[in-house]
Amino acid sequence: MEKKILFPQVKGFVHGGDYNPEQWLDRPDILEEDVRLMKKAGINSASVGIFSWSVLEPAEGEFHFEWLEEIIDRLYENGIYTVLATPSGARPAWLDEKYPVAMRVNKMGQREHHGGRHNHCMSSPVYREKVALIDRKLAEKFGSHPGVIMYHISNEFSGECYCEHCIRRFRSYLAEKYDHDIEKLNKAWWTAFWSHRYNNFDQIEPPFIHGETSVMGLNLEWKRFTTWNTNDFMKAERDVLRSVTPHIPVTANLMRMFGGLDYRKMAPDMDVVSWDNYPMFHNDWETLTDTAWETAFQHALMRSLKRDVPFMMMESAPGLVNWQEVNKVKRPGIHRLACVQAVACGSDSVQYFQWRKGRGSYEQFHGAVVDHIGTDDTRIFREVAEVGELLKKMAPAAGTLVKTKAAMLFDWDNRWAIEDMQGLGRKTKKHEETCINIWKEFFRLGVDMDIVGSDENLDRYDLVVAPMLYMLQPGTAQNLKAFVERGGQLLATYLLGYVDADQLCYLGGFPGDGLKDLFGIVSEEIDSLYPADRNGIVVTDERLCAGQEMGCADSGCGGRAESGKVWEVTDYAEVLRVQDARVLGVYASDFYQGTAAMTCKSHGKGNAYYVAARTEASAMRPLFEQMMADAGIPVRKLAEGVECHVRSGEEGVYEFYLNWNKEEMAVSGVKGRDMVTGAEITDTLTLPGYGIAVVNLLSR
Repeated sequence: MEKKILFPQVKGFVHGGDYNPEQWLDRPDILEEDVRLMKKAGINSASVGIFSWSVLEPAEGEFHFEWLEEIIDRLYENGIYTVLATPSGARPAWLDEKYPVAMRVNKMGQREHHGGRHNHCMSSPVYREKVALIDRKLAEKFGSHPGVIMYHISNEFSGECYCEHCIRRFRSYLAEKYDHDIEKLNKAWWTAFWSHRYNNFDQIEPPFIHGETSVMGLNLEWKRFTTWNTNDFMKAERDVLRSVTPHIPVTANLMRMFGGLDYRKMAPDMDVVSWDNYPMFHNDWETLTDTAWETAFQHALMRSLKRDVPFMMMESAPGLVNWQEVNKVKRPGIHRLACVQAVACGSDSVQYFQWRKGRGSYEQFHGAVVDHIGTDDTRIFREVAEVGELLKKMAPAAGTLVKTKAAMLFDWDNRWAIEDMQGLGRKTKKHEETCINIWKEFFRLGVDMDIVGSDENLDRYDLVVAPMLYMLQPGTAQNLKAFVERGGQLLATYLLGYVDADQLCYLGGFPGDGLKDLFGIVSEEIDSLYPADRNGIVVTDERLCAGQEMGCADSGCGGRAESGKVWEVTDYAEVLRVQDARVLGVYASDFYQGTAAMTCKSHGKGNAYYVAARTEASAMRPLFEQMMADAGIPVRKLAEGVECHVRSGEEGVYEFYLNWNKEEMAVSGVKGRDMVTGAEITDTLTLPGYGIAVVNLLSR
C-alpha cells in the first residue's frame, strides 16, 4: 500500500494554524517574537491571509503585498511553511459601498448590510470578478515561493442568497436539470397539490420564508442548488489559482456534519479535504468518551469524503473557543488526546485557530497558542509544544491511510428530506443522532467505519449499515443488491426507501425500487410513539439472544414474548408484512404484538437485515456481532473509554491507542514498538490516565 504524502517538504505531519500578522503590523517586535515562539512550539506551518482583504487591497485596485511577502519570507527562512488563503470569506467595506450587489439578500428578500463574514452573494458577477482578480495576483506573486505549500480557499463556506442573480441561476439550474420541460418538474414536485402547478420556469421562486415553503421538491432543490452554487464559486477560485500554479494543492475548510451544504458534492473539486474541529469537551450532558467518539465519527465523515488521501484538521482550539454556549477550557491532557485522535483517524495535520489572540473584536477571547500574556510558559503553550514533539515522533505514519471493511451510508439530501417531511414526530426524527449512535456502537466492537454515500461503490466493504435511508438515489437499490449478492452483510432500519430522489413516494409498498425483494418485507404502517410510550422487540433467534449483553436476563428464554425480556422500542415502529424473510424478533405489545420487528433474508452470498423500530444501538450489539462474524470482521472489545484506530502504508502498520479515562487502563494483545516512548510491547500495553500510544506493528 503506497503512502499518500501531502507535503514532502514538511517531512511528517503539518503542525500549525491560523496566523494573522496583518493585525500586528504596527508591532514588529511581536512579529519577530512569533517566529521564535513558533519554532519553540514545533510549528512548521502557518495559514496566512484568510481574512486579510482590507489590508491586501485597502482601496479598489490598490494592492499591498509587501507585508505578506515579508511574513512568508521570514517564516520560510525559519523552516515554517505557508498555507496561503484567498481572502474571499470577508469583504472590505469599499467593495460593499461601491458594489452593494455583492451583499446577500436574506430569505425575507431584504438586502443585508456590510459586516460579519460569509455574507457575500455566490452568484454576483462583480464579486466573482473582484475575487478572481485578487486571487490571480496572489498566485502570481507567491505561487513560485518555495515556502507556499497549499492554497486555502475562502473560509467555512455557508449560507444562501435570495437575490435576483441567485434566483435567475436557480431557474437556469432547474431548467437544465428538468430538460427545460416544466411539466417534468411539475410531475417531480407533485405541484397539482394545492394548485401549485407552474406554467414556466420564470414563475419559480426560492422558498422565501413568507412565500412557497410547502413544496418538498422546491425546498430540497433549493438546498441542492445552494451546494451547487457554492461549489461553483469555490471552483471558480480554484481554477484561477490552478491557471497560474497548477502544482499547488487546494483545500477549503469544512465544518463537521454541517447541515447547509452537501460536502460530498464539493469534495471531488478539492485536492485535500480539511475541516474545523471544535468538540464541546467537558459538557454536562454526556461523558468525555461520548464527546470524543462523536468527534471520531466526524473525523470518519471527513476522511470518507476522499478515502484515498489523508485529510487535514485545519482548525482546532488549543484551549477554549468563544462562541459556544459555555466556553469551557480543555482540561490538562485533553488537547494532546484530541490532536492524536485526529491523526489516528487519518489526518495529516494538527492545526489551530488561532496562533495569537487578538486584542479586540469578536474573537479576542477565542483560544490561541499564544495568549494575551504573550509568553511561552502558559499551560496551553506547553501542551501545544508537547504535541509538536509527539508529531515528530509519529512522522513515519504521515501519508498512511485508514482502511476499513465496514461503512455507514449517509446522504445529505436524505437528511434534508427527513428534516422537511411532514410526518413522524416533530422533535424525534433524530437522523444524525441515530447514525452517530450506531457508528459508536460498532466502534466499541473495534470497527472504524467509513461514512459514504448510498450511491458510492461498495466493493471495498464487507459490512454496510443504512440507518433511516428514507430517500433512495438513482442506483442505490441496485448498489445494495449487488453488495449483498457478492456476500456483503447489510443492515437497514425503519424508514427505508419511502421516496425517490424527487421526494415522490414509491407505490406498491415500502421500501421501494425493488428493495422489498432484497429484504423480503413490506412496511405497511409506521407508528410514531409519544415520549412516554414504550414497546419492545422480543428476540426469537437464539444466535442473537446474548444474555445480559442484550439486556436479557435469561439467555435460554427462546425469545418467548411472555418472558418480558426485550429490546426497548421508542419513537418509531413499523408494521411489517413478511414476504420471504426470516423473523429474528417480534413486537412485545400493542395491536402489532407478535408481528415481525426484525428480519433477515439471505440473498446471493450475503444477508439483508432489517430492524423495523428504533431501539438503542447498545441493544443491537448481538446483531452487530453476528453481522461482523458473517463478514469476517473480528470483534475487538476494549475497555470503555479506550479508543483504537489503525493507519497503514508501505512501511508498516500503526495502531493508535487513546485513553479518555482518568485512570490507568491496560490493553492486551498488543505487539510492537511504541513510537511515543520507544518501548517494545510484547502483549500488554499500559495506558496512563489520558494517555496515548502509537504502536508500530511493522509491515504485515
